[in-house]
Amino acid sequence: MAKSVGVGGVFLKARDPKALAAWYAAQFGIQEVGGGSLFFDGPESTGMTVFSQFPLDTKYFGDGEQQFMINLRVDDLDQMLVQLAEAGVRIDPKRDDHEYGKFAWIWDPEGNRVELWQAPPSE
Repeated sequence: MAKSVGVGGVFLKARDPKALAAWYAAQFGIQEVGGGSLFFDGPESTGMTVFSQFPLDTKYFGDGEQQFMINLRVDDLDQMLVQLAEAGVRIDPKRDDHEYGKFAWIWDPEGNRVELWQAPPSE
């Protein structure tokens, strides 16, 4: 049987798509390709990808009408939050720490809540 082997892309609506793509490239080091598309490739992009569904009334994505939330794997959550704060990014003060990793949340310039996840170290 054929099966999915990961997420092929995340697609966002934006008032200014090029500016939003440039922001994600600058803040997270995601390589930009022609036309403002971003991509992960190579050994640095390995790891688990989660495809999860939430009820329509969830507050996990924030308080707005947001229909989706991106979860970005990061290699050093604490340092990423320092970098984002220095760049003036709005950061949720809430943090979660679980056996499957550390989590934090930010908002991109278009108001989309984004989850950041640092997986636990490999054993």
